[in-house]
Formats: sequence, C-alpha cells, structure tokens
Amino acid sequence: MEIKLSEIRIKDLFEGYENNDEAGVKAFGGKLDIRPPYQREFIYKPDQQRAVIDTVHKGFPLNVMYWAVRDDGTFEVIDGQQRTISICEYLQNHFSVDFNRNGKPVVFGGLTSDLQERINNYKLTIYQCSGTASEKLDWFRTINIAGEKLTEQELRNAVYSGPFVTEAKKKFSKTNCLAYKIGNKYMSGTCIRQDYLETAIKWINEGKVSEYMAEHQQDPNADELWLYFQNVINWVTAKFTKYRKEMKSVPWGELYNTHKDDKLDATELEKRIAKLMQDSDVQKKSGIYAYVLDGDEKHLGIRAFDDNTKREVYEKQKGICKICGKHFEIEEMEADHITPWCKGGRTIADNCQMLCRECNRRKSGK
Repeated sequence: MEIKLSEIRIKDLFEGYENNDEAGVKAFGGKLDIRPPYQREFIYKPDQQRAVIDTVHKGFPLNVMYWAVRDDGTFEVIDGQQRTISICEYLQNHFSVDFNRNGKPVVFGGLTSDLQERINNYKLTIYQCSGTASEKLDWFRTINIAGEKLTEQELRNAVYSGPFVTEAKKKFSKTNCLAYKIGNKYMSGTCIRQDYLETAIKWINEGKVSEYMAEHQQDPNADELWLYFQNVINWVTAKFTKYRKEMKSVPWGELYNTHKDDKLDATELEKRIAKLMQDSDVQKKSGIYAYVLDGDEKHLGIRAFDDNTKREVYEKQKGICKICGKHFEIEEMEADHITPWCKGGRTIADNCQMLCRECNRRKSGK
C-alpha cells in the first residue's frame, strides 16, 4: 500500500458537505465519501463532538486521519469519520460549543469572523492510502483498534461490504430506522452499533452470522432478512399481547423459528405469563416467554434453597438421605423440592429434603 501525507484546510474539507440517506455522507467538493459501506454509523456523543471543535479552536493537533484513494481519484474515509462529521456538522450550525466556559455556547455562525477564519484555515493531517480493496480493509481493521473499538458486527460489515450490507444498514442500522420503529420494545442494544442487524442475522441463520453475510454479500437487497424480521415482530405482538419490559431480552427469533406454526392462544398465554410473573421462585422473568412455549424449567432460574434452609433440614434429618437412608456430610448432599415447583411446590423449608448427590440426580433424571 502506498501512503502519502497531506494537509487539508477545514474550509476545503467542508466544501459540498451533505449528510442524508439518499446521497450518503460526502464532503471535499463531493470527492470524499465519509461513510463507505464498511464504515460504522455516527456514534460520537455531544461531549465528544464538542471536544473535537474545542481542539480545533485552540489550534491543538487532532489525531491523523486516513483516506483511501479510489481508482477514479476520489477518496473514502478509512479512519476519521467521527471527527470529520463533527467538524462539518459544527460548520453547519448543528450544535454549539462553550469555548469560554461561561455558560454561553456558540454555533459556528455566531462566532466572530476572525474565529471563523481560524477554524476554516485549521489544517487537518491526512494520510492518503492507495492499494487494493483487501489492503484497505486490512488497514481499516488495524488502525481502528484504538479509539471507539469496533464491534464484531461492524468488523463483519467491513469484511463483507457490498450491496447487501449497504441495503441492510438502511433498515437495521440508522437512528430511528425501520427495524427500530417496529422492534425497539423487543430488542436490546442499539441500531448504530449494529446490534439490531447482528441479532436479526443470528435469528434467521441459527447464530451463524458470518456465513449468512458471506452467502448474501452480493445480494442486491436485504429483503429476505427484512421480511423475516417483520414476521418475527408480528408474531410476537400477536401472541404476546401485553408488553412488559422483560420482553427486551428474549431471543424472539429463536422462539419464532421453533413455534411459529404452533396453535397458540394469546389469551391463555397471557394468563400463564401473568401468574408466573407473580411467582417469587421464578428468578429469570424474561425466561417465562420461552417456558410457556416449551415447558423447560431451565429458562426460569427457579430459586434454589439457601444455605440456612439446607442446614436446618440437614439437622432435622440428622444427615440421613431421605431415599437411600445412608448418612452423609452436608457437603455431600443436595437440597430437593419434596413437591416439585411445577406442581405448586414452594422453595421453603417445609418443602425441602436433603438427598445424597446420587439419589438426587437419579430422581431428577426420571
């Protein structure tokens, strides 16, 4: 890879700046693609944006940025997207900075002409890199180890950049994107860090994200994934009619894949869920949704007997296992529900018996 050092004034960088879904994010007279397909969304917080502008205002050096040179002589940002957008958004008066720490933040248009000129003439240090696509992506991964660390899905977007990623990001990765609008109540994470996109691909392809992206890299659209995601959310809202905050951490796609064809009564499901939500023995409330579908208690994290209860029952039994009748030390025994939880048994001393490990496991396996 060939690397050339250059200095570019902010006023030249800002020329022709635009940031919209249709045209993308462009600057430098339209010659700089600030967000090529492998780049993440804008994630800087307001304080980080203001820190960039304050650095420029004081004349302090910003970290070096890297641009890739395309075959047609235009450029794409490899590293520096967050700083570049912060600078351009400030020059468009989209946020203000309190330079004097006097509680009076100022937009760019409110600065005196000499301060505007100082910012306009600030020189950014840019390395312009020429090479193959694979070299540019390798370089991108290397230099992005520092700063806002890339998520695994952001790295996958780089490795499998193409029409599929471009189209998928429009629906799953933008602020207030379509996936967010219909699914934010049921999804954890954030769109702009690619959590929604990663989750949707995990759901549709049994957790194998890279394999799915490699197979669909050159697809002209992401319609299959988008239609699948809509089907999942529609199924959730139809079958689980009362919303609860616990629904955010449920693996809905996995449940949809297994149970979408089951004959489910939404009213009966809600009655069971409401009862389980009130059960103090159920420690993992989000697991209730899987439990009412498959009946596996492992989803619920049923409350275990505490050490005091174990000791109390052990002493009452004088260390004798209730099944085999042999004596054991307490460390060699396990607490067991006399009446199973699924049959209404509670996790209390009166419903506890101490069994040796062998007997308890033999009983549990029946």
